[in-house]
Amino acid sequence: MEVDIWSDIACPWCYIGKRRFEEALTRFEHSDDVQVTWRSFELDPNAPAERTGDPVSLLAAKYGMSVQQATASQEHLVQTAAAEGLDFRFDIARSGLTFDGHRIIHLAAEHGLADAMKERLMRAYFTEGELIADHEALVRMARQVGLSRLETRTVLAGKRFVDEVRGDEAIAQQLGISAVPTFVVNRKLAISGANQPEQLLGLLRQGWEQRPTAAVVNAGAACGPDGC
Repeated sequence: MEVDIWSDIACPWCYIGKRRFEEALTRFEHSDDVQVTWRSFELDPNAPAERTGDPVSLLAAKYGMSVQQATASQEHLVQTAAAEGLDFRFDIARSGLTFDGHRIIHLAAEHGLADAMKERLMRAYFTEGELIADHEALVRMARQVGLSRLETRTVLAGKRFVDEVRGDEAIAQQLGISAVPTFVVNRKLAISGANQPEQLLGLLRQGWEQRPTAAVVNAGAACGPDGC
């Protein structure tokens, strides 16, 4: 069974949603038969490499709220994340373009390390104050999960995986995905938002029940229990 997850590295609910999905997956009876694919989604594809200014003020301006409301929103996210074992540090977070981070996740996927890379980048952004647009930081973190420094630098210096990131975003648009995280099972069932593990588990079970099964066609000679 295939599960595609559209999310952004710098999306707090995406990180919380990742933890909740992981919990749901541990409780799913057929977890060994689930293939998870991380799909790219940029909340702000026109962002600069790094935004300057007070993060809370920027948040307030972006969503048309007061600084007090923005502060309260961040505090709520910090508390929610803590309940999932995550340490959000908005006070040191460095906001900016996540495009190259998504490219490195695609590179990691070729080596079976997409989940590890996604996790590393999210922790770097939300807990360690790393700038995701910083190529040297990406090379260092890619190496930490098992990728080659040379290959990572080569990817970042060129255009490799640009089409893959844009392709993910195009599919999201076709599917009507405008908010993340969004979890899609077998391209048929979808749920948006950092839902509780129980809801995500329900999605997995529903997807399993509706998964396509192979049809047997009598097309030629064969052997069976009663002979050939």
